[in-house]
Amino acid sequence: MSGGSALARRYYEEVGRPAFVRALPDLVPRMAFGLAGEGSECFGFDDRLSHDHDWGPAFCIWLEQEDWRAHGERVQAVYAALPGLDGRPPRQSGTLSGGRIGCLCRQQWFSRYTGAPDGPHTLSEWRRAPEAFLATATNGEVFADPVGQFTAVRQRLLAFYPEDVRLKKLAARAAVMAQAGQYNYPRCVLRGEAVAAKLALAEFLRAAMSMVYLLNRRYAPFYKWMHRGLRELPVLPRVSGLLEELCRGEVPMQEGIERICLLCAAELRRQGLSGSGETFLQAHCAELTARIKDDALRQAHFMEE
Repeated sequence: MSGGSALARRYYEEVGRPAFVRALPDLVPRMAFGLAGEGSECFGFDDRLSHDHDWGPAFCIWLEQEDWRAHGERVQAVYAALPGLDGRPPRQSGTLSGGRIGCLCRQQWFSRYTGAPDGPHTLSEWRRAPEAFLATATNGEVFADPVGQFTAVRQRLLAFYPEDVRLKKLAARAAVMAQAGQYNYPRCVLRGEAVAAKLALAEFLRAAMSMVYLLNRRYAPFYKWMHRGLRELPVLPRVSGLLEELCRGEVPMQEGIERICLLCAAELRRQGLSGSGETFLQAHCAELTARIKDDALRQAHFMEE
């Protein structure tokens, strides 16, 4: 638990919940409390640099839509009147960070990040939901949820993508890793196209990190935190260090790219997702898409993701 997350729990337990029990005792059994959503503290990635904005004692209150319409203003008024904790004033939202803490409508909150009040259900809905938003909708911690509706949606999302969608995304990531890193990056270097080479490398890095998250059945967060989050994943933990070595120039660039691709290819085979022995990742795309059960998704181009 990060500093911000631990602070939020203490603030809820020592200051928030007692105040709500006093002010709205009949409503508390229908309120969900926690800290989740946007912000480094919700991912557990906050540090001292995070304290300069949108950081401090705070938590979220999620109400079902009917209660939010009928009682939302009263709940927010109680929250806004809460004192600080340990001499630290309550967190104040910045101009670009409104709607992250305090009283929130559960249906609107999930719609904001997933496109649907109860999260995606169909394959097309799952594909439309940005992966970083799904990570945002499932991070953090729920402190209390007597009704259980917020937790129920959250747990369904945490079960990860339907397997057909995961396979489609894995094929797309393998294609980009092969095209940008294994093929185009060295060709751009040989042509002296420095900017194109950097762009190819950036495409490879993003696709490689997304690949590792997909192999772990975890949603990749916002790009700033993608590499930070790799350190805590159980599958392919070596990739995090290899990416650091590659970006610091501690290993020849093409050698580092190939080592990462080799590890990913081996993991695809270990998970029974590909039988190809090739290290060039594009060779695995056909095997991945062949395992997709949905006809339309299987027939779509493997980079259409």
